[in-house]
Amino acid sequence: MVDQPPRRPSIAARLLGGGARSARAVAEATGIDEAVDVATEEAIVRALESPAVERALVRVLEGPAVEEAVERLLASPGVERAAINALDSPLVDKVWERLLQSEEAQKLVERIAEAPEVRSAITQQGFGLVEDVGRQIRRIAHRLDAGAEALARRLTFRGKAGRSDNAGLVTRLLAIGVDGALVATVFFVATGLFDFAVSAFTEFDRSSTFAIVLGVAFLFSLSTTYLFFFWTLTGQTPGMRFLGIRLDDYDGTPRLSPRTAIRRLLGIVIAAIPLGAGFLLVLFSERRRGLHDRIGRTEIILVDRNGDPESANLRAEAHREEKARRRG
Repeated sequence: MVDQPPRRPSIAARLLGGGARSARAVAEATGIDEAVDVATEEAIVRALESPAVERALVRVLEGPAVEEAVERLLASPGVERAAINALDSPLVDKVWERLLQSEEAQKLVERIAEAPEVRSAITQQGFGLVEDVGRQIRRIAHRLDAGAEALARRLTFRGKAGRSDNAGLVTRLLAIGVDGALVATVFFVATGLFDFAVSAFTEFDRSSTFAIVLGVAFLFSLSTTYLFFFWTLTGQTPGMRFLGIRLDDYDGTPRLSPRTAIRRLLGIVIAAIPLGAGFLLVLFSERRRGLHDRIGRTEIILVDRNGDPESANLRAEAHREEKARRRG
């Protein structure tokens, strides 16, 4: 195949090319090309800064295309590997270590810990836990009350007891256990302080008869003062409140009068004399009343967490029956 000689451009093309080169030379010589570049640049800047372009960019960024692109980018294995490698790098560990050791981080933790909202939340969680534990213990105690009462009635050939909203023997014993632990704590702390104070000035024989009598007298007075104080203040000791029970003396008040409290304390002493047999009457009474309850003209009722009787109708009916019995 024979190569053909190059084809010469037409006259029109040569004239246009020459005119373009001449115009470029004239523009370079006169500075028109720079002015055109500056004008073009300013026009592009004004166009980019215009509200129309801004709205267009917002529409594009808020559109589904950008969102889908970002989701594909974040879901890609490459980005995931890069993020895992960055988090596992020693540099990130050093940054976190320096951040946690900084004074600003310590101040932030202290400020959060001292916030009233945080303390209130912790306190509520603590009370909530105690209340949940108490609720479960109450349920178990109520079942044991019914079981002990059914066993006692079966052994004495009595009929089955009906439903009652009064506290049974097991619930009472558990409440006494809680109160006894509190009284014992106060007793040991007080006697320890007394022994320390006395030992600083004189020799005191703690095993002497006088010391034992003094300790028993103090324990008895502390116990009676404890019961009298809470009975007349709220009608509940802390142990009774934990077990959900309360004293009732038929006058509708949420606490005992001083006279009724003293009468009930004497009833406890009398009920304890025959080897505690006076307390066992709770198992056989229709309203679960012991000898001390009869002497003090009181009874122990089941209450909810607010201190209100669990069965208001039964309480009102019992009050009416007691008043009618007294009049009769």
